[in-house]
Amino acid sequence: MITSALPTSRAKSYEPAAPDDSITAWALAARGGDADAVEQFVGALHRDVQRYVAHLCGDPQAVDDLAQDTFLRALGSLHRFEGRSSARAWLLSIARRAVIDSYRYAAARPRLIDVPDWQLTAELAQPCDLPGFDDGIALLDLLASLPDDRREAFILTQLLGLPYAEAAEVSDCPIGTVRSRVARARATLMGLLDEAGQTAALAV
Repeated sequence: MITSALPTSRAKSYEPAAPDDSITAWALAARGGDADAVEQFVGALHRDVQRYVAHLCGDPQAVDDLAQDTFLRALGSLHRFEGRSSARAWLLSIARRAVIDSYRYAAARPRLIDVPDWQLTAELAQPCDLPGFDDGIALLDLLASLPDDRREAFILTQLLGLPYAEAAEVSDCPIGTVRSRVARARATLMGLLDEAGQTAALAV
């Protein structure tokens, strides 16, 4: 029986991402009560879930709570997971619902302060000692300028590495819509990069 307490992951944020087949196998083993598989499953996807909810939610202080809520929901629903889709896509769908539910809950209650700073949360979650950190911050700045739907599609497919079909499943929209959103996001980002390059050239 799987408890509601999340295991402490030994996985480091800089370790290579586990293949989807392995993650799905861990999820199926965890469904049978394998405690080691639960830890592997949580450790492999914890960072992806945090990054995804950070891009979706408007409250950076809520990211950790939403990630934990996502895993608690997932662990409580593992008995229904049959491996027909990847465990990563299945879990990110749950994360998306957790964020939506948090919006609905917040809408029913007055909020004293609203700080829509998902970007800061994503920056703080990224390890500063890795090559390309500055490039990562620059990308986050550019992503912030995209419409929400295009940013989500780009993050799912280009940053988290989901196939378009699974990104469509997570986003609850047709695969063609995801492809269109990603293409438009890329075009916008390329335009912004070109503008930034021209600005930098003029400054020299």
